[in-house]
Amino acid sequence: MGKFFLYAYLILLLRYVAIAGGFFFIFYIIKPVRFLKLRLQSDFPQKKDYLREIGYSILTFVFIALYVFIILRSPVKKYTLMYDRISDYGWIYFAASIVFALIVHDFYFYWTHRFMHHPRIFKIFHRVHHLSTNPSPWAAFAFHPLEALVEAGILPVLVFIMPMNRFAVLIFFVISTVINVYGHLGYEIYPEWLIKSSAGKWLNTSVSHNMHHKYFKGNYGFYTRVWDVVFGTVNPDYDRKVNELFGKRVGT
Repeated sequence: MGKFFLYAYLILLLRYVAIAGGFFFIFYIIKPVRFLKLRLQSDFPQKKDYLREIGYSILTFVFIALYVFIILRSPVKKYTLMYDRISDYGWIYFAASIVFALIVHDFYFYWTHRFMHHPRIFKIFHRVHHLSTNPSPWAAFAFHPLEALVEAGILPVLVFIMPMNRFAVLIFFVISTVINVYGHLGYEIYPEWLIKSSAGKWLNTSVSHNMHHKYFKGNYGFYTRVWDVVFGTVNPDYDRKVNELFGKRVGT
């Protein structure tokens, strides 16, 4: 277990540092003034906030790596639907499996996230993540250990309900990490034309998730706003916030 667990942990950590650190370096260190017009909250987190977010994220990867070990290196693997050769299902299925995984994850995240906002659950599972009322990219994986187990639970869900190649799983997690970091970026980098387009209105945005961190309710989605719209949990001020942000950009 030792070597594989360590390798899995280091890969998870390096992915986090590369993606969250890359966004942080650009938007918080070398170009913060240039991107102020994209900023969602006028103030910036304090150093202690960054350290807390990084510390909890480092802990989170222990639990994700544990899931990876159980699924890929323990006797549990033979009961999963994971496969090794892409040729077994072909490239079209390989690509489709990633898309389907994103759809399943969007639904899974919405309901687990909404569940963790139940008053009896919130303080135990989700309060740690919401200490970041003004999140930075480092907050993407800043979870209490119990929430980490829930968030990482998407991995066993996926490999038990559909055949997935290990490289498809890897691509899925890279995509989810990028979207996760974007949601906690503190800046809106999607262009106005995209957000206000017919398709873009269904996309989750950094505006949406930043409002969730600031107000603690509504906007529970991950990749999309579909489930928030369907189940009536969109923050009623969302459109106003979007218009306000882009109004500032054009000087109105």
